[in-house]
Amino acid sequence: MKKRLYPALSVALVALLSALLTALALWCQPIEWADVMTSFQQKPVLYILNALPVALFLCGLAFLFRNVFFGASAASFVIGALSIANRVKIEVRDEPLFPRDLALWKEATDAAGAYHLNLPVPEIFAVIAATLALLALGVLTAPRRRKRPKWKRVRRELRLRLGGAFACFAVLYALLLTVYASNDLYDSLKTTSPYRLSVVFNENGFPYNFCHQFTKYQVDRPAGYDRAQAQSWDEASPPESNADAKSVNVVVVMNEAFSDITDDPAFAYTSDNDPLSNLHKTEADPHALALRLVVPGFAGGTANTEFDVFTGMRANALGEGTTSAMRTVNRNLDSLFRVFAADGYRTAFCHPGNAWFYNRENVYRWFGASETLFIEEMDSPSYKDRWVTDDYVASLIETAFAESMERGELIFHASTTIQNHMGYPYSKYGDGYEYPPVPLNLSVSDEVREALEVYAEGVRDADAMLGRLRDYFAARQEPVLFVFYGDHLPYLGDAYAELGMDIAKPDNERENVFSIYETPCVIWANDAAAALLDWERVVKSAGVPDNGRLSAAFLGALLLELTGRGQCDAWTAFLNELRRQVPVAQEPFLMLPDGAAVDAKSVGNAVISDNLRKWRQWSYYKLQQKDLRGG
Repeated sequence: MKKRLYPALSVALVALLSALLTALALWCQPIEWADVMTSFQQKPVLYILNALPVALFLCGLAFLFRNVFFGASAASFVIGALSIANRVKIEVRDEPLFPRDLALWKEATDAAGAYHLNLPVPEIFAVIAATLALLALGVLTAPRRRKRPKWKRVRRELRLRLGGAFACFAVLYALLLTVYASNDLYDSLKTTSPYRLSVVFNENGFPYNFCHQFTKYQVDRPAGYDRAQAQSWDEASPPESNADAKSVNVVVVMNEAFSDITDDPAFAYTSDNDPLSNLHKTEADPHALALRLVVPGFAGGTANTEFDVFTGMRANALGEGTTSAMRTVNRNLDSLFRVFAADGYRTAFCHPGNAWFYNRENVYRWFGASETLFIEEMDSPSYKDRWVTDDYVASLIETAFAESMERGELIFHASTTIQNHMGYPYSKYGDGYEYPPVPLNLSVSDEVREALEVYAEGVRDADAMLGRLRDYFAARQEPVLFVFYGDHLPYLGDAYAELGMDIAKPDNERENVFSIYETPCVIWANDAAAALLDWERVVKSAGVPDNGRLSAAFLGALLLELTGRGQCDAWTAFLNELRRQVPVAQEPFLMLPDGAAVDAKSVGNAVISDNLRKWRQWSYYKLQQKDLRGG
């Protein structure tokens, strides 16, 4: 009778210990216990989602050790350590612990000395106490064997232990790939701040969210990848020296949803009411290079464009399941910031949004920016209803530039604006705000007209920012290269279709297959910079295609070439070579230098195909394996 009760008692014991370890993991989170309980009462399924992986992990260890308490002791140590690491990381970086972080334990140990860590002593003590108590119970309940067991019995027991452990871990793995990988389930578990992962982890539980992240933000290992080969590419000397580097200040502005859709024939703007008058004026300037930047996404993905521009890698080529390139970053990376910093520049990034969004506060540090400025630290920002204005960001750029000039230092300054972020209802800028009418050559629905009028107001303000900064730098004696572009086209509902724009058509019907990804980009040099750079010569030699189209991932390398740094390292030299072979790489299409769009899978040029593979493999090395701890 007792033997029949053993399985039931074991299951009950595993359930009880799993519940205790789950509670311990939740208690270790940097959130009040009462708030945890409130969240779980509102979403009862959370308890199962958090307890199930703990139970399976504990059960698998119990089979291996042939003792529930030994398994629970090991599980307590592992789960407790991960929970405390999650708490510390959130408190230090406002970013939770991800599975991919486990591969960086050495880097984390080295970096820990740079932070003032406020270790959670009560939680650490609780984990240690639980681990030791369970270990002691395991010792007390371990069977006493007086005779050496027969080999047949040993083999049977070994098969049972390994088979049971394998079954538990196999079920856990299957759940990670199905239930815990489900985005629908994840999205259904509402939180107070769904885009702030530290809040999501706190409110919905560390065990569940840690498991959910196993299949998120992955970087796929490229076919044929060889680490030694990629490292040799990276460490190779560039084909030419960097002696031509010019001491020119560089200011880069990526403007939220900035586009020139109002130039479409469907609109009836004239020179008197043109919302893009400054863009058009700047593009016509003899010291300007006008581009059509092909960005990673449509109607979203701001951070992916930032990633492409500053790293020279492509967000869309990292992996099939990757939606946010910024979330794949967890180590120091080569970037434009590091190139200019190596030449003694002050490097800065500014964004009037929350530091935690897209994990920018950490990512730009990993990019090598010596300074970052987010809304939390901005002094008396100016708002248009709830949106920080582009004009205010322009004032921050002018202030940072003036400070550097007063100190006699060069500056590389980048910023990402926020004012024209979607959506575009009449309420965007507050009740009663009067929007100038949008002149059209055709009729559209009231909903589309509303979106167009609100969006055009944001474009008008963005264009004013462009004009203000251009005029400011034109009046400066110091050399300045000024770059202004949009991160992606806006989401405007049915507007593109009702306006009859190429953007609304399927890929095989669009006259320009890249139109859905194109934003205007203008690179402008003030008089001092134009003279220093020998503007006409460097633009002519840059090899930009006549139609101006260029992948966002090539923009950084082009800027470095324009400032005399096109061969500063092997990576930049490679990108500048590749962009001359294939100026646009936006699968499923590539654009050749003559402007022809071709299928990426049948480009018919072995050199281009080999270099595209090299680009992917080299990017993987930089993002996943290159050690820049001292960089």
